[in-house]
This record gives sequence, C-alpha cells and structure tokens, in this order.
Amino acid sequence: MAILSLKFLCKEEEELVHSQSIECLEKIGVLVHSKSVLKMLEDAGAKVNLGKKTARMPESMVNEAIKKAPKSFILGARDPKHDLKLPVQGYPFVSTGGVTLFMTDFESGERREASRRDLADFARLADALDSIDAFWPIVTTSDVPPHSQFVHELWTSFQNTTKHILGSAGSGTLGIPDARAQIALGALVAGGADSMRKRPPFSVLSCIAAPLSFETGAVEAQVEYARAGVPIISMSMCMGGMTSPVTIAGTIVIANAENLASLVVTQTAAPGAPQIYSSEATLVNVATGFIGYRGVEAPIIFTAAGQMARRYGLPKMTGILGVDAERPGVLIPFGELASLMLTAMSGTDLCSGIGGLDLDGGCSLEQVVVDAAQWEEFRAFMRNISVTEKTAALDVVKDVGQGNTFIGHPHTARNFRAEMFFRSKKSELYGATMSDRMVPDARETVRKILREHSVAPLEKEVLAKGNDIVGAYERSSH
Repeated sequence: MAILSLKFLCKEEEELVHSQSIECLEKIGVLVHSKSVLKMLEDAGAKVNLGKKTARMPESMVNEAIKKAPKSFILGARDPKHDLKLPVQGYPFVSTGGVTLFMTDFESGERREASRRDLADFARLADALDSIDAFWPIVTTSDVPPHSQFVHELWTSFQNTTKHILGSAGSGTLGIPDARAQIALGALVAGGADSMRKRPPFSVLSCIAAPLSFETGAVEAQVEYARAGVPIISMSMCMGGMTSPVTIAGTIVIANAENLASLVVTQTAAPGAPQIYSSEATLVNVATGFIGYRGVEAPIIFTAAGQMARRYGLPKMTGILGVDAERPGVLIPFGELASLMLTAMSGTDLCSGIGGLDLDGGCSLEQVVVDAAQWEEFRAFMRNISVTEKTAALDVVKDVGQGNTFIGHPHTARNFRAEMFFRSKKSELYGATMSDRMVPDARETVRKILREHSVAPLEKEVLAKGNDIVGAYERSSH
C-alpha cells in the first residue's frame, strides 16, 4: 500500500542527529532527581555523579535499550474492537488532548473548572465518535482531592469509554503511589496483571522536563509502569530558543536525546517493556513565550522526530491535532491549520490534541466535534492507496483505446467510490477558517450524543473493587 507522508531528513542527516544525540548523552548526560533511578542506571553501566544528580549514558547502553524495546504491540481497550495495533498501516490513530485547566460551559460558553461529570461527558462523546480512537482525560477535575486527580480521572474514563486511555504520571511524592493505584485499576479492568501486559487498557505519558531532566516522581513512576507492562509515552516538549537551542537542528537533537534517555530508563527497569517515542517539540513563539504548535517549523520538527523513531523501529506519537484557538470554532488562518494537518503527516502512529482551546489551556465539548470533523478531511490524504499491476489497469487502457474516455467503462463504475474521497455535505461549514459558524451544529451533535449514546458498563464487581481502590487512595496521606 502507498501512504502519503512527509520526509525532512536525508539519511546522512538522520545519522548526524543520532550521533549528536549519542554524544549529548555520553558527554553531557541527563539530570535525574531520583537516587533510586540513578543507582539503577549506575548498576547498568551509566556514569553517575550523585552530587550533581547526573547520569551519562554510553552508546552501548543506548543501543541495548533500542534492541530490547518492542517494535510492535497493542494498546488494548475495554472493547477489543477498539484495540490499537502499533505501528499503524495507514493514517494514525487520534486522541483527545489532555490535562487542561478549564473548559467552556456547554450552555453559557463561560470558562470554568471541570468536574468528574464533565470528564464523563467528554469520555462518552469520544466513545461515540468513530474518528476518535483513544481518550486522554481532557480536563483536570476540581471536585476531588488534588493528590488523587490522575487516579480519579483514569477511573472515570474507564467507566465512560470502551476505548484505550492515555493516562498521566503523578509527580513529586505522588509518583510511585499514584502509579500503583493506576496500575491496580488497569489490571482490574483488564482482568488481571497478565491480561494487562498483553492488552494494556491504558498507557501513560511520562514527560521529560526539558532540557534533559527527569523529575523525581515522574521518573520513579515510569519505572513502576514499565515493570507492570503499561506502555510509556516518553513525550519531549522542548522549545527551541527556550529549553533547547533556537536552531531547528538543535531542537531535533535534544528531543531525540530525551527520548533515547527515557528509553534507557524504561529498558533498564524492565527489558522489553513497551514504549512510544513521542515529541511535541518545536520552536518557541518569541512574541508570546508559548510553544509554537501552529508555526511553520512545527511540522518540520515533528516529521524529523517521526523519522528518528522509525530509524529505531519504535512506535511513535509525533503528531498533533486540534485547532486550539481561544474559543470554539476554527478561529485560525489557513496557514496555521495547514501546519497542524502536516504534523499528522509526519509518519506518526498516534496524534493527540482533539478538543483543546487556547494552546491546550482549556477545552470544550463542541470543539471535540469540530476537530473530529477536521480530522475526517485530513486523514483522507493518508489513506492506503493500492499501487499494483491490477490498479494500474492497463487492460482497461487497452480496452478503451487512445483518444477515448473512461467515464462510461464498467471499470470506472466499479471502482470510483473506492478511489475517490467524497466530502460530506457539512464540509464547507466545518472547513471554514476564521469562523465559528459551525459551533451551533457541533453543539447539537454533542446534545444528541449525550442524550442517546450509552457506554457498556463495567461489571458490578469490577466497579465496586475499583471504587475501593480509588477511595483508599483518596483517603491516603499523600
């Protein structure tokens, strides 16, 4: 099958990024704010300075981690029909964005904090939309104790979608206990620890603190998840000009080095544990100080990250989706929308970001529908195209002959629907840029789904045990 995807680095440039990344890890190393992880790395061959909390990783250690990492695996789901096999064959799987600070109220449009009820609505909406493959808990719930947010969000998501869930790792002193509570919930839903290893119903984003730094709780949690078989998504979010060199090449190298360092941590802790190479690195917007997701440089850097992941044979999450304007709609110009579309063509296996507002500061139910509609258009460019002797159709050319038309030939009638993408009647409405006139229609779609769509409930025994796990964690003193 032929699939449209971008390419940025030539073979020699890929080798340069790799060699510079290795030199970075060997000579500069990474900062690791965890004595236990530093000791683990030292025992495995890293050159550790406990006083400076740094670990320098030799090339042999990196190569061994790449060798041990699985090159394909399944992201499981409550409903097996929603299992996601990585790497993809065709366009990538997509998910909502995650960990936003506010949402727009569905009725008033006002910004406000979100509750577990709101998260449940987002999960059910994502469950109902065929174009969304996985759910990242998109809101930060305000009606639970702060230390238990990620655990509550995972459990609420499990109850309201049958699709795969992208969880988040706790930080600080919460790292290990938070991970253990989430792992217990995952094993409960999967039907046991062994079943969870085979078809993990959730994965977890473990972000590197750019540049080249691992926070205590997050990296210790990463070790726990890896040993339990929960896939790690090692997201680098370095910003060129702020947390990486301002050059495009420098940002690519730091993002790659961070992913390799994270892979070393995972494979040292649990050889063969699943990990997804991930990067949302791009240049800083010097006018605002925020990450430039919609800049021209974004798809270039995302594509380079995708190429490096492919070089190592690792599943990858190197694409983003979502208009992400200040309020619901498509309130950005065409060039910025095109940048987002091109990141999805980076050769990635996963994209996230659907439903976000204001550079992922917030979200809205209507925006989930709007972004899903955009994705319907984008993914048509990346569908599998058969290029074979049969589809070349020389027998049909011979039959029609020179100077004649193919329009009336039976071959055209049999194949045009499979070969052509037909835009929906609403494509003009949802495809308008610098516009919010599609929002009322999106709002009606949300109303209809929340009124009519039901999610298969967890078994009563599973629900009761899960509630006990969450309740015990909520009452803990962390």
